[in-house]
Amino acid sequence: MDRSMGVDSVTISVEGMTCNSCVWTIEQRIGKLNGVHHIKVSLEEKNATIIYDPKLHTPKTLLEAIDDMGFDAILHNPNPLPVLTETVFLTVAASLAVPWDHIQNTLLKTKGVTDIKISPQQRTVVVTVIPSIVNANQIIELLPDLSLDTGTLEKKSGTCEDYSMAQAGEVMLKMKVEGMTCHSCTSTIEGKIGKLQGVQRIKVSLDNQEATIVYQPHLITVEEIKKQIEALGFPAFIKKQPKYLKLGAIDIERLKNTPVKSSEGSQQRSPSYTSDSTVTFIIDGMHCKSCVLNIESALSTLQYVSSIVVSLENRSAIVKYNASSVTPETLRKAIEAVSPGQYRVSIISEVESTSNSPSGSSLQNIPLNIASHPLTQETVINIDGMTCNSCVQSIEGVISKKAGVKSIRVSLANGNGTVEYDPLLTTPETLREAIEDMGFDAALSDTNEPFVIIAQTSSEMPLLTSTNEFYTKMMTPIHDAEAKTSSKCYIQVTGMTCASCVANIERNLRREEGIYSVLVALMAGKAEVRYNPAVIQPPMIAEFIRELGFGATMIENADEGDGVLELVVRGMTCASCVHKIESILTKHRGIFYCSVALATNKAHIKYDPEIIGPRDIIHTVESLGFEASLVKKDRSASHLDHKREIRQWRRSFLVSLFFCIPVMGLMIYMMVMDHHLATLHHNKNMSQEEMINIHSSMFLERQILPGLSIMNLLSFLLCVPVQFFGGWYFYIQAYKALKHKTANMDVLIVLATTIAFAYSLVILLVAMYERAKVNPITFFDTPPMLFVFIALGRWLEHIAKGKTSEALAKLISLQATEATIVTLDSDNILLSEEQVDVELVQRGDIIKVVPGGKFPVDGRVIEGHSMVDESLITGEAMPVAKKSGSTVIAGSINQNGSLLIRATHVGADTTLSQIVKLVEEAQTSKAPIQQFADKLSGYFVPFIVTVSITTLLVWIIIGFLNFEIVETYFPGYNRSISRTETIIRFAFQASITVLCIACPCSLGLATPTAVMVGTGVGAQNGILIKGGEPLEMAHKVKVVVFDKTGTITHGTPVVNQVKVLVESNRISRNKILAIVGTAESNSEHPLGTAITKYCKQELDTETLGTCVDFQVVPGCGISCKVINIEGLLHKNNWKIEENNIKNASLVQIGASNEQSSTSSSMIIDAQLSNALNAQQYKVLIGNREWMIRNGLVINNDVDDSMTEHERKGRTAVLVAVDDELCGLIAIADTVKPEAELAVRILKSMGLEVVLMTGDNSKTARSIASQVGITKVFAEVLPSHKVAKVKQLQEEGKRVAMVGDGINDSPALAMANVGIAIGTGTDVAIEAADVVLIRNDLLDVVASIDLSRKTVKRIRINFVFALIYNLVGIPIAAGVFMPIGLVLQPWMGSAAMAASSVSVVLSSLFLKLYRKPTYENYELHARSQMGQKRPSEISVHVGIDDTSRNSPKLGLLDRIVNYSRASINSLLSDKRSLNSIGTSEPDKHSLLVGDCREDDDTTL
Repeated sequence: MDRSMGVDSVTISVEGMTCNSCVWTIEQRIGKLNGVHHIKVSLEEKNATIIYDPKLHTPKTLLEAIDDMGFDAILHNPNPLPVLTETVFLTVAASLAVPWDHIQNTLLKTKGVTDIKISPQQRTVVVTVIPSIVNANQIIELLPDLSLDTGTLEKKSGTCEDYSMAQAGEVMLKMKVEGMTCHSCTSTIEGKIGKLQGVQRIKVSLDNQEATIVYQPHLITVEEIKKQIEALGFPAFIKKQPKYLKLGAIDIERLKNTPVKSSEGSQQRSPSYTSDSTVTFIIDGMHCKSCVLNIESALSTLQYVSSIVVSLENRSAIVKYNASSVTPETLRKAIEAVSPGQYRVSIISEVESTSNSPSGSSLQNIPLNIASHPLTQETVINIDGMTCNSCVQSIEGVISKKAGVKSIRVSLANGNGTVEYDPLLTTPETLREAIEDMGFDAALSDTNEPFVIIAQTSSEMPLLTSTNEFYTKMMTPIHDAEAKTSSKCYIQVTGMTCASCVANIERNLRREEGIYSVLVALMAGKAEVRYNPAVIQPPMIAEFIRELGFGATMIENADEGDGVLELVVRGMTCASCVHKIESILTKHRGIFYCSVALATNKAHIKYDPEIIGPRDIIHTVESLGFEASLVKKDRSASHLDHKREIRQWRRSFLVSLFFCIPVMGLMIYMMVMDHHLATLHHNKNMSQEEMINIHSSMFLERQILPGLSIMNLLSFLLCVPVQFFGGWYFYIQAYKALKHKTANMDVLIVLATTIAFAYSLVILLVAMYERAKVNPITFFDTPPMLFVFIALGRWLEHIAKGKTSEALAKLISLQATEATIVTLDSDNILLSEEQVDVELVQRGDIIKVVPGGKFPVDGRVIEGHSMVDESLITGEAMPVAKKSGSTVIAGSINQNGSLLIRATHVGADTTLSQIVKLVEEAQTSKAPIQQFADKLSGYFVPFIVTVSITTLLVWIIIGFLNFEIVETYFPGYNRSISRTETIIRFAFQASITVLCIACPCSLGLATPTAVMVGTGVGAQNGILIKGGEPLEMAHKVKVVVFDKTGTITHGTPVVNQVKVLVESNRISRNKILAIVGTAESNSEHPLGTAITKYCKQELDTETLGTCVDFQVVPGCGISCKVINIEGLLHKNNWKIEENNIKNASLVQIGASNEQSSTSSSMIIDAQLSNALNAQQYKVLIGNREWMIRNGLVINNDVDDSMTEHERKGRTAVLVAVDDELCGLIAIADTVKPEAELAVRILKSMGLEVVLMTGDNSKTARSIASQVGITKVFAEVLPSHKVAKVKQLQEEGKRVAMVGDGINDSPALAMANVGIAIGTGTDVAIEAADVVLIRNDLLDVVASIDLSRKTVKRIRINFVFALIYNLVGIPIAAGVFMPIGLVLQPWMGSAAMAASSVSVVLSSLFLKLYRKPTYENYELHARSQMGQKRPSEISVHVGIDDTSRNSPKLGLLDRIVNYSRASINSLLSDKRSLNSIGTSEPDKHSLLVGDCREDDDTTL
């Protein structure tokens, strides 16, 4: 169309609008301006899109007009976009007088009309309209005198002028396309993009790495073209803003001669309704009126169908259509495609009728604005991997929500899905990828030209303005739009199992309006979403995620997503430096807060990691002339090691012990002397006075000052440091406990020691004041003794606890410390690289990882191919192939290729950091089992205090009522003291004795001593137990959860079977082994290593042939050429002969004989190898896909055989030599020989046994059936292992987890008892509570057995500890005084010491524990022999509890299983203990394995 008649569109950002009234005001005011055809103001997006006449306005004048109204207007893109216009030819009805002025005025006032040409002679009006605002039908409604001039339309349709109009809407776009390596890439892009609706022409240049595209913006957007190029795997960037094409006459001529690409498009441009034809179809498959309505409504929307009548009774349809535009065959296909797509249609007759003027009714059906009608196409996608209706529903549910999808029907039986879609919004390839992202294999079917074209009714026609708005929004840099309006929220997402879930959520959320960016972290189960709060709110985002089938909850404190940076800034001299840094940094976009301290040289900065990163901030500070560096984070987990507590208790124990030994010496001396005096008194009948005299004449009882003896002085001096330095911690703990209104061991200890000390001190001071002759009886010996025992127990306990935190230090050490950041130019050419600290890596950085290097952060590969060892996260031994677009995990190891990755999660968000966090949380959240002693002391303390107070009161009352009793029994009674004082002193002494004897010193020892002995005994038996908790807990365990790889199995692949697929006379088994072994000797893949190892064993050789032209295709297989294997084979054949010769030579004594014979064999060997050296074999080894790709046919027998192996959880590999399939090798991880026995014994002990693995369900089921486990959780992530353990714990079960990998460490830490296999990773060993030094699963049984014995011993200890209290307290309280049983305070202390000693002795009995032997276990379990059939096993995939039932087994399978079980029982008799430790199965078991499966039969 002529540019002079052009109309432009511009989008202006408008700030300051508060409500819809502002919107209305702007629309009214600007809309009234001359030359403004249309205005649309959006309050949410804060912008106004204006369509105007460029002859009357410029974007600047419009901007000023809005500014003048008091709003702030900003023009982001000063280049206006041309708007598509259409020309409508109208004729005037043949009335007498035509009101031309009225027509002209009405049309000029109509919004959307840009130009009018009136020709009164021809009675025609040519109107130029903007089709998104007004169309011909609306003009005819306004002016009933006018009608459409179809003749002119038809006449003009082919003219050059009209062609130029049609072309006016074309835009030329230049894009930079990266990653193209050859002409195949360019032709792929040209082929794919050229087919898109709305793309007219495309030329891709490999040298310039760019694409030039001519397209129609009303049919396709730049973003869609870019997305489609990126979907092919090439990153694309817009180089030049799209420009409308101005075509010269030559271009138009040339274009006219090129065939127009889409037939429908050309038909749309030139509808000519000259002839109507009628066709009758027979339709099979209609059931009811709903079918009739479906077909009628679908076909009546087609442009060229004027009428359709469908009869259900006659099974027929009569269609009237425009024969020049459509064929009956197309209509037939259109009917067949009508949902649900099950109609069978045949044509029976055609009648042609001509009518030059189309009838009014059919004219009404012709939409004027044909070009912008959305179309519907249909495609069939073949889907593999669906197992049940749930798969069908999930595919239908997810795909039906995709943009542009009208309907989808998935058939489980046919393994395909039929999708009806709008080609302007989506493509079959996009839909195929969406299905693949859900974890199914999807391929477009061959017969996939989309054939149905159904135009929608005009009500659904999208407005052009909205396209323009989108277009402009897309062109403005995204951050400008976000800067003012975006907010960020965090959503906790549950139910994600793998990377495809992450991709699914990210892709679907990005499509929602108002969402700028989405980042999902799988391990943390967290989504970070940046959104426009005017359009969408976090609860809606969470709802979108829930609709995708995941659990989603809002995380309230979104601040945690802000980056926090601590910098050391050197070179600041005064407050102005501080101000300078703070002001410059806070002005930076993305920095929320900055505080700099001059005194400490530190800066604390909060920033948005999406906009800015630590490196940028450091550069900014350095550019101001200061030195800045990160505050080095402590990479160890020092906050979790118990070093401080261990130091504190050790100090406490040593202080107490240092002072306690003399006190105990004094005490023992006094006890001996008192006993001596008692016997004297008894034998010689001395009077009381004589006794007192002898007593006071003893050295320790001599008084230094009146009332102060040497004994009491020494006791006091020794007690003070213990009471206040040794016991300081108890005071703090007791204070805290009392503050929270609880009473624990600490309260009782503090109470007893403080009262004893205070009472003794007071008594001593009173005696000194009274200048007493008789020394008072003090309790200064109580605190030191008590503190020694308690401090020892606590010290031992903390040493055990401290061990667990080393796990975190190990985990953290896995993190790479440095990263290589590279800078690329626009052509992806490497400009520079620098080494930076891993903490300085920012989101979006491009990082280079060399072979053997660790990935410093989580990211996405942008260039390169490699295999990556991710056993760290997944626990499965096989490396994973990574190519462009794959995600990588921090801490995993790159194996063979160099990769460039773009960082997506850095710092604390990486998967490794999340695992560290999980282990930390599990260790800190697992409350110590409330020690029985603590629980007891909860009741015991108040009880003893009550008894003590009661004793005090009762004796005071008795004393006043009957003083003689006190006089008789009070040992230190002195007549010089008043009666009242005597009574109170006596009562106090009794109550203190009660407190003393009740002191829970033995209670404090009961657990630690037994634990010490128990752990010691465990260590001698190869079971390391970390502290009392696991020992106490293990006996309560109800569920034992086993990891699979490396725990139940050896964790390394082993060849199970080699099946020869050709006759042995053509190629022998040994020859195949020699070829395969040689080929795989160059492979680094674990499967390759397993095959080479097996071949070397079978051929009994250490050297193999030579391998050349070796090529690896990750995920498929290898190809190479093999030479020099004949020598190897002949060496094998000669071996038997050689042995015979050697045997003969041994008989003959002469050594010369032997030498000649062996040398002759060597000569033969050499000659042979020379003769046959030239023989070369072309070898292919790999999976089905690799063979098919290389043109080999796999017959059904081989395929069935592979499927059978895969069902058993093995990896089946095919071998082809010289383009002929000749072997099948089955490889699997083998089960440890003792696993089955261990599982059986655990079950007989009444425990539930569960298998949990990250591996697939087939393998898991196979392994479970071999060891007799019936409950399996397969395909479980590390974080889900934790969740599963938690789930079992919530059911009230105590869980023991047995694992070996880093991926098991969070679960090991979370379980009540974590048991790690000693050959596993350091991290697992550190996270676990129990470590089995030997790689022997029977030690799991032994550890639980030892725990039960230890707990039994602890209980006996408590009985000993309590007996003294239960007997001693009444005696101390004076209950048995009437019968002469009085407890002197020294006796109280002695009883206390005795209880402690008896507890320790009782614990030492544990030393007699012996671990049951293998034979004992065998005998114990012999009665319950037998494997589980797969049908008895329930497999749960992921974290769900919905189990997949096993397939029912046929008779043959059962017979095989029973025979296998009987072979096992034969084998188990022969098993010896030694074979357990070996990870290699011996040759015989391998042979038996071979007979168990099918033999190496030939097909």
